[in-house]
Amino acid sequence: MTTATLDAFLGSYCEKGDEIRIAVSAVVRHLSLTAVKVRNTINQGALGKAFASSQGNRNAGGDTQKELDILADDMFIEAMRQAPVAVYGSEELEHPAILNPSAPLALAIDPLDGSSNIDTNVSIGTIFSILPVAGEPDSEPDASFLQKGEAQLAAGFFIYGPQLALVLTLGSGTHIFVFSSRLGTFVQAYESIVIADRAHEFAVNTANYRHWDEAVRLYVDDCLKGNEGPRGRDFNMRWVASLVAEAYRILVRGGVFLYPGDRRKSYGEGRIRLVYEANPVAFLIEQAGGAATDTQNRILGLTPRGMHQRVPLVFGSSREVARISRYHTQPSSIGERAPLFSNRGLFRA
Repeated sequence: MTTATLDAFLGSYCEKGDEIRIAVSAVVRHLSLTAVKVRNTINQGALGKAFASSQGNRNAGGDTQKELDILADDMFIEAMRQAPVAVYGSEELEHPAILNPSAPLALAIDPLDGSSNIDTNVSIGTIFSILPVAGEPDSEPDASFLQKGEAQLAAGFFIYGPQLALVLTLGSGTHIFVFSSRLGTFVQAYESIVIADRAHEFAVNTANYRHWDEAVRLYVDDCLKGNEGPRGRDFNMRWVASLVAEAYRILVRGGVFLYPGDRRKSYGEGRIRLVYEANPVAFLIEQAGGAATDTQNRILGLTPRGMHQRVPLVFGSSREVARISRYHTQPSSIGERAPLFSNRGLFRA
């Protein structure tokens, strides 16, 4: 196990003196310092004033806001005022905030992902995406966030769980750092994570089974049939309802995650936000050798239509993600619909 600190890692990234790299590193450093403060607030639990209480308001994405959502957003935006960030786009804000129009970077952030789990003591986190500025921040602050995910310079998330961890990509591999209380800094725990090609776990909320389209139901059915079904092996099912927790598990242990669109009102185009959730997670997953789609199309190739656009999201093992896409595009050639894929079939991917 390497003992490189986050500072040393970022220092190596900046060795060539590239101004953009130096700026990206500065943003990551400010984010990491703030994440420690957010973690300390979360650790107060129900004893903290802002822990589980609700504002009674809804954020720009339509979700109910808790006091801690607002507090985390305030903490991160204040930190970014000290960083080379021109515009700050958040789940909690209807419109991006203009910070320093002359700065080279834009930050998209979900300050507290999984906040519905706050009062049940389940892992929650902060997801972020660092982009180059596009357009004129003063007159078109949204422009920087309407770039394809391919434009990201860096992405990551902090997970506030049994350990405070940072999952980070700077465009060359995905790395995991764990906060050391003894050293007072993040230390690299996993270098260049590689997601296992073959999945043995899938994460999906099966309570929505009746609302899914046929392709998703068929995929889950085939997994649930286990060793006796067309997959020829048993699967475990997981569902945490915390995107950072699901992504962390898949990065460390493999598997696949599905949050498809469904027939419920407002769920037809999915529920995960493209700009500050799906794009950064997809970047991390691809840099770890995995794949991420909206069930058919590569997430990082999508052009956002707006700051708070939602999308279906499938990510994890590249082979499994590709298979799920085939359930949508070639259903007649997969599963028990075709003799070659039946229980006694020749192909068991």
